[in-house]
Amino acid sequence: MALLMKRRNGGRWTREERSYLLQRLRGLSYLSPYLLVLLLPGSFVLMPLLAWWLDRRRGARRTALEQT
Repeated sequence: MALLMKRRNGGRWTREERSYLLQRLRGLSYLSPYLLVLLLPGSFVLMPLLAWWLDRRRGARRTALEQT
């Protein structure tokens, strides 16, 4: 956190600090974007929507119902 605040407090990042920050940001980008939903305020409201979106069987169920 101190490294992130260095720039705001008028300091400059060195090359090593920039590469460290980029390395950490790349590490965060490997997290699933779906985990971001859990971090958002009001995420408990979005959970049913996320479950519906991730339901891979919804297309299979629709075609199965049409065949009967």
